[in-house]
Amino acid sequence: MSSSLRVAVIHDWLTVMGGAEYTLKQVLEMYPQADIYTIVDILPKAERGWLDRHRIFTSPLQKIPFLAKHYRHMIWMMPFWIEQFDLEQYDLIISDSHAVAKGVIVHPHQKHLAYIYSPMRYAWDLSYEHDRIGVLGRGFKRFFLRHWFYHFRLWDTASSLRPDVIVAISHFIRKRIRKSWGRDATVIYPPVDIEGTIFTAQKEDYYITVSRFVPYKRIDLIIEAFRMMPDKQLIVIGDGPMYHDLSKNLPDNVTLEGYLERNMMLKKLSLAKAFIFMPKEDFGIAPLEALASGTPVIAYRCGGAAETVRGLNQENPTGVFVAHQNEESLRMAVALFESNQEKFVPERCREWAMNFSTSRFKEEFMKKVEKLMEDQE
Repeated sequence: MSSSLRVAVIHDWLTVMGGAEYTLKQVLEMYPQADIYTIVDILPKAERGWLDRHRIFTSPLQKIPFLAKHYRHMIWMMPFWIEQFDLEQYDLIISDSHAVAKGVIVHPHQKHLAYIYSPMRYAWDLSYEHDRIGVLGRGFKRFFLRHWFYHFRLWDTASSLRPDVIVAISHFIRKRIRKSWGRDATVIYPPVDIEGTIFTAQKEDYYITVSRFVPYKRIDLIIEAFRMMPDKQLIVIGDGPMYHDLSKNLPDNVTLEGYLERNMMLKKLSLAKAFIFMPKEDFGIAPLEALASGTPVIAYRCGGAAETVRGLNQENPTGVFVAHQNEESLRMAVALFESNQEKFVPERCREWAMNFSTSRFKEEFMKKVEKLMEDQE
């Protein structure tokens, strides 16, 4: 049935090869005949080979190179642009959305499945947190965004009624959908490239974190916690707008590697004694890549990590939880980890991570689409 369907996949924007894009790649492998609709497509040439066989349709923003590159500054126009895509020729609409993609307009004869990474974080419950840590900026920019978010929430709630079925990436996001939109959702965890990781059973004496350097990832908090633990080594891998600030006044026991080619990053990840993860994340692929590498996880007990890490109170634990998002709680969690280190078996960590594999995602997603297409209501 899937090969005969006329399928359109709606993606918010194609700018970097992140977790959402890896999920899109798996969806396109299931539906190789699909066309793609997106606000802007500036994905680098070296990262877009998997898109070559698909037609890609973009908004007018694509025709203005300067604005396309700074697409986030145009987010206030995106609800309008996403509604301009004419999808009448398709049988099945699949939107994968963390901003506006699920707001496309479809016809009564069409089926629409929305795969939701989150209701737009800045506009809903995380707006206060992002405001506190400075993501919204200052002055007029801050005022404009807060005012726009009020109007966006009205559109977002109304457009949430358009999909026939909503699928959430985690139970945490399912709760956010219910609170924000008043709709229920089923849960299908995103695909994680378990097979592409490097497994190592023998560990070296250092901790590691891998992340984009943006405020909500709380890399600054992790570094400050390790400043108070000078006998423990930490490696920080990643890049982003906070790189310069993080690189200043580093403690001697913290190494800031910056960006590393993926295989090198995975090798260092596999050799670490534990992976540190402190953001409130909707799902969190990095902790599962660590577990697939045989590396246990020390994670803030909130969001997706609370579902993907098995704590000490569970059989075959894969990590320990940090009670609060502060330095002292992280220090306590590191001490708890070290006093129970023999309980974390690398082979068991990888075995648990296999529950989030790409093949598992495809099987569950296909079943959900087949059920939707069989529904005659």
